[in-house]
Formats: sequence, C-alpha cells, structure tokens
Amino acid sequence: MQFEPYRRTVHYYETDQMGIVHHSNYIRWLEESRMDLMRQIGVDYNEMEDLGIIVPVLGVQCTYRVVTKFNDTVLIIPKIEKVSAVKFVITYRIVDAKTGELHNTAETQHCFLGKDFKPLFLKKDFPDIYKKFKDLEGVTLYEDN
Repeated sequence: MQFEPYRRTVHYYETDQMGIVHHSNYIRWLEESRMDLMRQIGVDYNEMEDLGIIVPVLGVQCTYRVVTKFNDTVLIIPKIEKVSAVKFVITYRIVDAKTGELHNTAETQHCFLGKDFKPLFLKKDFPDIYKKFKDLEGVTLYEDN
C-alpha cells in the first residue's frame, strides 16, 4: 500500500502578530496528520470509538527549526515508532512541500483506553487493530523519509 504524507496549507488565522504560525497550531496539525495516517492504515478513529477504544495523548514534544508563514504548504510525515499492547509513539517531520526543508520535528505518545478510562490491551482485546499498528512499527511509510 502506498501512503501519502499529510499536506497542509497555512491559514491566515493560524499566524501570530509576527506573521508566522503560532506554535500551538503545530500540535493541531500533528493530530490532523495522525488521524489521516490512521485512516490510511485502515484504523479509522471513528470506528475505534464505536468499538469503545479511545486514544488519549499522554505527551507531546515539538522542536521548531524554521518558521512557517501564511500560505506556506507543508507535508507532515508521521512514523509509528513504537507499539506495545497499551501504548504507541509517533514521530513527525514537518517539511516544506516545495523544497523539502525541515521546519519541525515532533513526537506524541498515546495509550489505548476503554470508555471507562481503563487501559485496553489492544493485542488481546482487538488483535486485528493491534496488528495494523504493529506491522508499521519503525517502518518508513513515505519515499522521502
């Protein structure tokens, strides 16, 4: 299967007084790209919630390297780094869509919970979904990675 990086063009309202993307918007973009990746691998977040699986964020780290401005288009390139029965980690590269220049690197950590907010052991409780994540652990999904 061919995966596509998440493409995002900066909206004016996402910029600050200096004309650059406000740092908080990158966190939203990570979520957008994560939802897109999950859809592409066949694990739609809505379907997971229908099954009683929720995936909260445990932590976020983002390093800002080059400013991003209004109307710039970036590619957000997620990679599933680590998967366990109850947690997973995704790293991200945010690059200029035209030049490939690296703007940001980031990482998010997540866990799998039931609607009762208790940990789910995805490997045991939902082995098909677990396999879709585990099969991509550490795999380069995009040619320019």
